[in-house]
Formats: sequence, structure tokens, C-alpha cells
Amino acid sequence: MVKVEKINCDNINYAVYKIGNWENDYEINILGTASEIPVTKPTLEHMVKQMDHIRASVFNIGGKEVNGMIGLAMQFNPSFASRDIDELIELEEKEHENIMDELNSLELKEAKDIIFLDTDEFVIYKLEYDGHTLSPKPYNDYAKRHQMEEIKRLKELSGERFVLDI
Repeated sequence: MVKVEKINCDNINYAVYKIGNWENDYEINILGTASEIPVTKPTLEHMVKQMDHIRASVFNIGGKEVNGMIGLAMQFNPSFASRDIDELIELEEKEHENIMDELNSLELKEAKDIIFLDTDEFVIYKLEYDGHTLSPKPYNDYAKRHQMEEIKRLKELSGERFVLDI
């Protein structure tokens, strides 16, 4: 496979993020708890689709139906198990509204702009379809380092219950 050196910002085969902080604090929304902020329109669209897909999943917890975002949050953070389900549902809805406001107000790169992929300015993932799902694979060294840091963070947050290693 030939290593691509640069892409246009309208390339749907790559997800491009900058590392930063969201305006709001997030406890449940897994996109908001991460520090990856989309830089291109295709990345933003991919991120929103992921979030919608997660939220469309339904779990029955404590006799109440909750969406997948709450289900994942409870897996990653054991302290949520002791919290009131109605409180978590309300918090997730507020966080969803906040993250959508933030995503919709992002200043994204123009489609014609070019990003060089061998950079420490952006975390870049190559999006690969395996026949069933779209999987982001770290493309540059910065993405590889960042992914390892995220795995470590999730392990610590989950009390070492998160077992994904790369």
C-alpha cells in the first residue's frame, strides 16, 4: 500500500481531529469526554453519525430504557451505577444538546484546503470498511500516540475494567 502524504479536507476516507478542550464539561457523552475535536466536514459528519448510532441503541437498566450513550458511560465509569437513572437520562440529554451546539459552531477547514498527514498538528485516522463497520485506524504517529493515551485514560476511568490493548 502506498502511503498517502496529503489529502484535501473533503476526503471522506480520513478523520482529522485537533486535540483540545470542549467548551462544556461532559460526563456521559463519550465524544465530549474525549479531547478530539473535528477539523473537517467529513470528520464532523462521521462523528455525528457515530453519536446517533450509539444513542439509537437501547438498554434496560433499573427497569428503565436508556440509550447507548448511558449504557457505555456505565461500562466505562462504575460510579454511574450508584446514580439515579432519571438523573443520568436528563444529564445525557443536556450533554447531547451541548455537544451538538458545539459541533455545529465549529470552524472547519475548507474542502479545498490540504492537510499533510505526517504532522503533529492533527490526529489523523484512516477510515477502513471491513464489510460490516467503518473502523478508524491511526494513520500518523500523533494518532498512534494519542490512541495509546486514550486507552490508558479509559482504563483508569473504568477502574482497569477496560481491556482493549493495541
